[in-house]
Amino acid sequence: MVKYSKATQRELFEQSKQFLKGAKVLVADLEALRNVIVYHEWRYSVLNEPMISDFEYDQLYQMLKDLEAENPLLVTADSPTQRVSSDLGSDFPPVAHLTPMLSLDNSYNAEDLNDFDQRIKKLVMMDTDEAIEYCVEPKFDGGSIALVYEKDFLIRGATRGNGVKGEEMTRNAKAMRSIPMKANFSAYDIEKVELRGEALIRKDIFEKLNKDRMEAEQSVFANPRNAATGVLRVKDPKEVQTRGIEAFIYQLGYGVNAAGENRLGQFETHDEGIKFLEKLGFKVPVKERKLCKNIREVIDFCLYWQEQRENYPYEIDGMVVKVNRLDLQERCGYTSHHPRWAIAFKFKAKQATTKLINIEYQVGKIGSITPVAKLDPVQLAGVTVSSVSLHNEEFIRSKDIRIGDTVLVERAGDVIPYIVKTMEELRDGSEEVLVFPTHCPSCQTKLVKPEKEAAWRCTNPHCEAQVLQRMFHHVSKDAMNIDGFGQAYVERFFELGWVKNLADIYRLDYDKIANLEGFGAKSAANLKKAVDQAKQNPLHRFLYSLSIHHLGKKVSKLLAAEVSHVMELKDWSEEDFTIIKDVGPVVAENVMAFFADEKHLELLQEIESLGVNVKQTEADRPKTIAADAPLIGKTILFTGSLQQMSRKEAQTKAESAGAKNISAVSSNLNILVAGEKAGSKLKKAQALGTVQVLTEEEFLALIQ
Repeated sequence: MVKYSKATQRELFEQSKQFLKGAKVLVADLEALRNVIVYHEWRYSVLNEPMISDFEYDQLYQMLKDLEAENPLLVTADSPTQRVSSDLGSDFPPVAHLTPMLSLDNSYNAEDLNDFDQRIKKLVMMDTDEAIEYCVEPKFDGGSIALVYEKDFLIRGATRGNGVKGEEMTRNAKAMRSIPMKANFSAYDIEKVELRGEALIRKDIFEKLNKDRMEAEQSVFANPRNAATGVLRVKDPKEVQTRGIEAFIYQLGYGVNAAGENRLGQFETHDEGIKFLEKLGFKVPVKERKLCKNIREVIDFCLYWQEQRENYPYEIDGMVVKVNRLDLQERCGYTSHHPRWAIAFKFKAKQATTKLINIEYQVGKIGSITPVAKLDPVQLAGVTVSSVSLHNEEFIRSKDIRIGDTVLVERAGDVIPYIVKTMEELRDGSEEVLVFPTHCPSCQTKLVKPEKEAAWRCTNPHCEAQVLQRMFHHVSKDAMNIDGFGQAYVERFFELGWVKNLADIYRLDYDKIANLEGFGAKSAANLKKAVDQAKQNPLHRFLYSLSIHHLGKKVSKLLAAEVSHVMELKDWSEEDFTIIKDVGPVVAENVMAFFADEKHLELLQEIESLGVNVKQTEADRPKTIAADAPLIGKTILFTGSLQQMSRKEAQTKAESAGAKNISAVSSNLNILVAGEKAGSKLKKAQALGTVQVLTEEEFLALIQ
């Protein structure tokens, strides 16, 4: 097996970045470009530890293809373009596939798919205004496998390898419960068949796997693909079951009868072949697969799944578009690298490598010190990422993050980006080990680390940075919900000296604001209207807006239901708090500490004098639920798009009917209301078998 020294790896990685900067690649760069691609194939396929994103690899590969096309005499037999990428190792015997497992050509936008459609029409000699039917299915992000059945029995499993040969891993294939040990191919006069599929791990199982590995002080997997492909080569098949590896089958690659005659001709389309495999008991893409009448439908379906990928229980990095008719596939043919009748629509990259330039420290509204990594900007899932939270000192230590490191960053959908791991092999000795600060970067108060907490904290409640963060929170949507009063306004008014605490928010000079650059009379009037409206908020919103440590929205509602005026809380004992269900001693201690501070009491009195409601309102009083309410004692969850009401309205109706809203599918869930385009939550609920699934109409009928 090829091995690279750390110095060589650093050099090849830097060359990769130079090539990706966009400068024209010259003939003199040809050999270097080949070496870079071979290195990244090794990292990706052998080590399962990629250092660049798939998109970046595809860019490098395309550069090489273009350069060799311009200089055909310089193409070498060992060029990456002359073979499909290899994942061959040395621990498992190589076996030849019955037919080659080729790669796929890639597309990244609608224009690429339209070009693909036009190429297909030329290959099959159709008019450009005629429509071709395509089958579109997920591009699973796992490990490709080939399964061979003979006389109905599974006789061999193999990795993809170099496309011609793979590594034999039959025992591991048999350990996957989604792969039948026997399938009735003989009923269709098929003696020997080879199937193509993908071994992968469900996201929730992957998260639990990594959590268990962290608790056992083992290194975590960078992504579900690594967890799945790595286990294909383990010598103990029990590990396959421990990780919950599954296999989706997506292609009939080869099928003959006892006389050696091709029997795949009994299927006219790819879709028929997939339905046939489903009938025999194989796990195939079903609802996530679609027959599209034309390329426009293909594009819409691909873009839909690009948005829905995070709701899918498995990792997918694109969609595969295949000409549906098998006779047209034959007419299109193959290149040495890929079938001409198929293309992969690749989603925007979720992972990328970049440089960690510096670490800054932010002070939160309750004094928590959060280290933030400043990165060399990188594109992830359609946005530019330049800052990533490092959470706390323990997180940095556990991942050995250093200033100057090359790091792997991930952003899944709308989730906040995070650092998966550092690229230790790229270090050159110039990286700086973190020295966590001992004093608050804002007010220089000595930091403390409370027992059983991971964060260092500034204990000065009047720290300027904390005051500013508390004002951000106070005006936010979940707290006082002052429409249009965002962080930018708070920061600007703070710099001008107009707001120094929460009370100042309610005595702004709107004439001065109207004269500020970028405002005007109308903007000032709108802001005044929003602030005046917020003064009438119920007590539970006001309590939550005070940034008391551990006092969330739920407990704020519980406390507001028990007092007629906010000042009553200053006389409460710990027992008064903890006698309320769901209120624990930690929350009690923090609320008591807040109301024991005279400056806080003075601030509350000042805010009340400015007209802000601090008394219990009708919205704070607990609703009385009848003992015979239709959903009394039930838990409920809404998923998908509701047509007759908003999600919030539905949850309110459910509460009024006696139900408790929860946020995830589990064994504790009683009812799932599925709207349009319900995704993974519906599938998970159906799989449990104990959850009552209702349509929106059935839910409304039930509560009425």
